[in-house]
Amino acid sequence: MGKKVLLINDIAGYGKVALSAMIPVLTTLGHDIYNLPTAIVSNTLDYGLFRIQDTTSYMKDTIAVWKNLGFRFDAVATGLLANGEQADLLIDFCTEQSKSGVKIFVDPIMADNGSLYNGMTDKTVAAFRRLLKVADFAVPNYTEAMLLTGREYHEEVTREELKEIIGDLRKLGAGSAVITSLRIDGLDMVGGYDADTGRYFTIPFDKVPVFFPGTGDIFLSVLMGFIMKGRSFPEATGIAMRLVREMVLRNRDNRDKFKGIMIEKCLDILMSEEPEGYQAAFF
Repeated sequence: MGKKVLLINDIAGYGKVALSAMIPVLTTLGHDIYNLPTAIVSNTLDYGLFRIQDTTSYMKDTIAVWKNLGFRFDAVATGLLANGEQADLLIDFCTEQSKSGVKIFVDPIMADNGSLYNGMTDKTVAAFRRLLKVADFAVPNYTEAMLLTGREYHEEVTREELKEIIGDLRKLGAGSAVITSLRIDGLDMVGGYDADTGRYFTIPFDKVPVFFPGTGDIFLSVLMGFIMKGRSFPEATGIAMRLVREMVLRNRDNRDKFKGIMIEKCLDILMSEEPEGYQAAFF
């Protein structure tokens, strides 16, 4: 049986990112999908010129209506925030949802490759730090993890440093955590901590030398989709890594990569009943 999943993220008019990417992925995986836009964005931020329409007022009104109607979900995922007020609104909402066993996934979308995205500021970092207190699963990339924990960005980390970074994320309130875009011992890896077992893990991968916006949104969608199907956190992470890589490879010759991955042309990749993922090494 599919689960009721609420996606709280932006919607782009031009580009297959955020809600435009997440909804078809999770629907294909068999879940019942709902959404609450945090912003309406003209196009992906990578073009440099963009317009963001804040939807905070709409979010407040919608959450109030849903509360009156008694709507409940099995999982909630949060992505891009337009302002700090949205973080506080979602802390209250997710705290209330958590009381009935709802799983909360937080993707602190704000930075990559050592710097903040266009339009993001220190206030964005502070907002996501607050939001981590409700996260059963935190899914930052390496740059975002360093910003959230107040650490200096450098190209590589050791496994011991990975433990320390995840420890700091957990001090902020996160339960399980996975950090993408790591370099450990000269290898590209994803590293995480599974709160259910108390074990740390790493999963190596072969990096494809091409950039698409929205791959993090797809990664989170596949990850949570399989967790909600009963896979363990490390298993779901390995599956997400492999399937996203297949999508990147299929789209690597696209001329305008700023549009993101053409997700509707990749949904067949998600159709396997028992997909295999990259294997986790525990430490």
